[in-house]
Amino acid sequence: MAAPRIGYLLPTRDWTILGGDVAALAEQARTAEDLGFDSVWAGDSPVTRPRADALLVLAAAAARTSRVTLGTAVLLPALRHPVLLAHQLATLDAMSGGRVIAGMGSGFANPATRAQFEAVNVDFGTRVSRMEEAIAAMRLLWSGHEVSFSGRHFAFNDVSIAPGPVREGGPPVWLAGGGARALRRVASLADGWLPYPPTHRQYADERALLSGSPVTPALYATLCLDDDPERARARLRVSIERYYNAPLEFVEGIQAMFAGTPDGAAAWLRGYAEAGAEHVVVRLAVDDHRSAMEEFAGLVLPALRSFRQEVRV
Repeated sequence: MAAPRIGYLLPTRDWTILGGDVAALAEQARTAEDLGFDSVWAGDSPVTRPRADALLVLAAAAARTSRVTLGTAVLLPALRHPVLLAHQLATLDAMSGGRVIAGMGSGFANPATRAQFEAVNVDFGTRVSRMEEAIAAMRLLWSGHEVSFSGRHFAFNDVSIAPGPVREGGPPVWLAGGGARALRRVASLADGWLPYPPTHRQYADERALLSGSPVTPALYATLCLDDDPERARARLRVSIERYYNAPLEFVEGIQAMFAGTPDGAAAWLRGYAEAGAEHVVVRLAVDDHRSAMEEFAGLVLPALRSFRQEVRV
């Protein structure tokens, strides 16, 4: 059984809406590295849920860290031209010494996301095919050669980019999504899978559909810790309903979410590891992100490291 690596989602959205110092996000990434996290991540949603730009934040984080993986959770490639995005990701990979994971998604089907696509004059109905084309085009551009591409949405001739990515073939591409159709896409296009199924059983069932595929199975999980489980749930409700403008009960029916004690969080995350998750990206649903990150690192990470030792025996 693969032991889970644990990543920390930088609070690029909360930091923005709560009036935090955006420049301090890079220091938050450095602290996550010092506390023992394996990776740091940033989300992408320039209009629907405005936040600091993911790639700029990760570039700053690259300069402040030396060990952690740097990932997008998740980037929306359909909003961008693949030549420009491939160049940005390759530059970030070069700056960080090959530490980038390009987590990508097509965008959740709701009115707010549709409005975001309309704001940048991209047909929402083509978001999946645009994402698929963008991935194919970027892999060509990361080859280090002068390349051409002709597709339904994008076309270019005799283009090369520099600097190139550190790793041959470019940064690993991880795709979000669940269900049979999305999982077929993951198996055919991606190097990793970054979903958020709300139960261990659903994760295990969908993971089984990727059996035989070399993709890395990961998980995006939201947690709120408190010694009082009721208080933890109340705090989770405030954070989630402010973030999504939707009831907690609706959101937790779709996404992996936990509210409770640190011991309970460790046990909950172990359940996903036992279901096959090899890398967990943790989003902390709180207002005081520095203290919450330290609490998670001090009380939950040791329990998960103990689990790592157990599975190696």
